[in-house]
Amino acid sequence: MIKANIAHGNLRRVVIVGGGFAGLELAFRLRGSNCQVVLIDKNNYHQFPPLIYQVASAGLEPSSIAFPFRRLFQDEKNFYFRMAQVNGVDAERKELLTSIGAIRYDYLVLAAGTTTNYFGNDGLQANTLPMKTVAEAMSLRNTILHNLELAETEDDEAVRSQLLNIVIVGGGPSGVEIAGALAEMKRTVVPRDYPDLDAAKMNIYLLNAGQRLLQSFSAESSARTERDLTRLGVRVMQNAMVTGCHNNEVLLADGRRLESRLVVWVSGVRATVPDGIPAASVGRAGRLLTDRYNRVKGLTDVYAIGDQALVQGDEAYPEGHPQLAQVAIQQARTLAANLKALQRDRPLKPFSYRDLGTMATIGRKKAVAEIGRLRFGGTPAWLLWLVVHLRSILGVRNKTVVLLNWMWNYFNYRQSLRLILNRD
Repeated sequence: MIKANIAHGNLRRVVIVGGGFAGLELAFRLRGSNCQVVLIDKNNYHQFPPLIYQVASAGLEPSSIAFPFRRLFQDEKNFYFRMAQVNGVDAERKELLTSIGAIRYDYLVLAAGTTTNYFGNDGLQANTLPMKTVAEAMSLRNTILHNLELAETEDDEAVRSQLLNIVIVGGGPSGVEIAGALAEMKRTVVPRDYPDLDAAKMNIYLLNAGQRLLQSFSAESSARTERDLTRLGVRVMQNAMVTGCHNNEVLLADGRRLESRLVVWVSGVRATVPDGIPAASVGRAGRLLTDRYNRVKGLTDVYAIGDQALVQGDEAYPEGHPQLAQVAIQQARTLAANLKALQRDRPLKPFSYRDLGTMATIGRKKAVAEIGRLRFGGTPAWLLWLVVHLRSILGVRNKTVVLLNWMWNYFNYRQSLRLILNRD
């Protein structure tokens, strides 16, 4: 039998599943505490989701937004990282079941985030590309570039049109950001790199099932976003619910059809639920129901934080907190303090979310930001977005590389990252 090879010792063990914003922040906060920390993730690196769209559009290299866990915790005592798939939870024996064996825990923290939600439509899952991870962004980048290569040598106008059309499904921040990035790529890169292609025939469609983009933002910010995208050349389609995708066609609920060989699916997410979690503990979209202390309903010493959690009992957020990085980070900080308090028999502190605002970038010098009652867009919002995200990236090297890429791109759009790698 495969073993995780971790000596338990006398310290109480905290097993963290997922090294995203929530899991990583919790691991950081537990450094130096009187407990053993075991971090489990299917990848050996932390990725920075807000900039994944820039990898997909060939604006950044993957290593600029990914950082190895082992590098982050070098020489850290009582910390262990194991790369493994989580198969389930045995709550009675207090064991996490993984691809490298069962791992005993004193406290289990589920922070595995979410995966792409296709709402049970197998056709959409089979014929569209997601954009949740670095690996998926690389696949999307390869497909975009490969389709442009094929289009440049294609004789059949109908086939060329399918290759040049890009359909993005989802009007949230991810959809808006990748649409804006591809529109700028169409305007600045395609005419120069593919001189035998007519860039005007490249169409970027953004399909939104609702009545306005960025539903979590104000109507004012939504209107500004649609206006800016339209000026960039994106064809925004509201009330456009996608029901299927096959034979290079996107099918809409109202009967409309769009021909394309590349459909990007960013329309929804679903939390991952390990086997062994009772059905009564699972809420909307697979999120695990917890109390204000992030304790999973119906289980002992099992916690959930970040996008995987749906906290109940907060009157300010009766439907649960938004699935944002700041929520995940703040939950991790509260839980870290509470786990330390448990060691000392001190009272626990309920989680209370402090809203620091939300932002979305649209393109060069185009963004929207909402901080409290303050709502603004354009260059000030874009610069604020750059500063906030640059500060949040791990590692001095990564910050420097991203900053230099942004500066170089701002002045001349001449990145050297448009390589087609591992297309299969």
